[in-house]
Amino acid sequence: MQEKLSIHGAWSNRWVFILAATGSAVGLGNIWKFPYITGENGGGAFVLVYLVCILMVGIPIMVSEVLIGRRGRQSPINSMKDLAVESELTTKWSLAGWMGALAGVMIFSFYSVVAGWVLYYVAGMANGDFIDIGSEMAGKRFETLLGDFETLLIWHSVFVIMVMAVVAGGVNKGLERATRIMMPALFVLLFILLAYSMTSGAFGQGFDFLFHFDPSQLTWDSVLVALGHSFFTLSLGMGSIMAYGSYMPKKASIGGTVVMIALLDTLVALVAGLAIFPIVFANQLDPGAGPGLMFITLPVAFGQMPGGHIFGFLFFVLIAVAAWTSAISLMEPAVAWMVEKFKIKRLPACTALGVLVWALGVACLGSFNFMSDFKVAGMTFFDLMDFATANIMLPLGGLFIAIFAGWKVKQYALQDELAMQRFWFSAWYFAIRYVAPVAVAAIFALNLYNKFAV
Repeated sequence: MQEKLSIHGAWSNRWVFILAATGSAVGLGNIWKFPYITGENGGGAFVLVYLVCILMVGIPIMVSEVLIGRRGRQSPINSMKDLAVESELTTKWSLAGWMGALAGVMIFSFYSVVAGWVLYYVAGMANGDFIDIGSEMAGKRFETLLGDFETLLIWHSVFVIMVMAVVAGGVNKGLERATRIMMPALFVLLFILLAYSMTSGAFGQGFDFLFHFDPSQLTWDSVLVALGHSFFTLSLGMGSIMAYGSYMPKKASIGGTVVMIALLDTLVALVAGLAIFPIVFANQLDPGAGPGLMFITLPVAFGQMPGGHIFGFLFFVLIAVAAWTSAISLMEPAVAWMVEKFKIKRLPACTALGVLVWALGVACLGSFNFMSDFKVAGMTFFDLMDFATANIMLPLGGLFIAIFAGWKVKQYALQDELAMQRFWFSAWYFAIRYVAPVAVAAIFALNLYNKFAV
């Protein structure tokens, strides 16, 4: 079949796509969550289990998203629709694209609130506000921030503008230009912080926390944690990778490219752990995962170390860049669909969507102050958006994509896009038909069970 080109443009080469997709995958969770769950679940033994999960679940679904996007050369909604028509299926399969695009908008609404906290800390570190700060003072400062509606609103608004300004520039002048600057900057910042961490005096302790090989700490819960993270870390189920795949050059190998993205995503998470935990241990602080590590523990650690305020500033700039690249990919599917549907330019599409996600974000940040009493099933609006996307929409989206690619799309279309050797195609085809759907269904069921089990 003759190659189609996306009306939105195309990546100039394979490496730009790799960096853009890695930027989508590398987010806030990579920096603080993955290193912590690795250390708590057997270190190197957990990494091995995680890599197997990536190989059997994450990579097969990511390959599927990229091939669907490149085959359709449109937004995830229309790519799913066109490939369904090509395979003589009902166009209702486009609902999976709809769910992904909607999930991206919903995730961005609360993600921008957290990213706003990061920007606040970037400014605070630059001003030297955390020099010699103690744990109690750091905790009080973070608590005060959450209760300060005006400050939260300002930084949330700044982040929304930052993201939509890039997306409005289009594939080449917006997404690609930002990727070429931000991703190298992210890697440079990461390795500067790693070098600083090596001077902390506790690098060996941090290394041991991450890489001690202790299979005795591996439990079935550990395997489920690895399985869940292998799915969520690659930005699957929300259409971002599918949208980015639609701009991928036809001659680029999908399989090899996706493997490279998965490896870079894992590398960034592990290096981030090596940069963070020695600093935490050097100050005898708690390495616990979550917002407390990033917004209370680390500011205290940086505040106690020589030159720490400078490296604390660089750390929060790193986090801001990671959040920025991820957020850009969250909005691309919905923006691309609006451009296709209404035949409008990107600027008005980004303006309309920007206002929508900004308003949803205001409701999310209100969960920490003026809307704190508004709860559904015991969840604030912020928690509700997080729960609906992470526990329902993304797993279902991944499940539908696995079933669609593995059981519904004509084999000739799959083989034409993947152009793999017979062995590798058979391995991927087996994984996407039998392994990935079962694994994602398990993630979906267990997440709901853990949430509502008495």
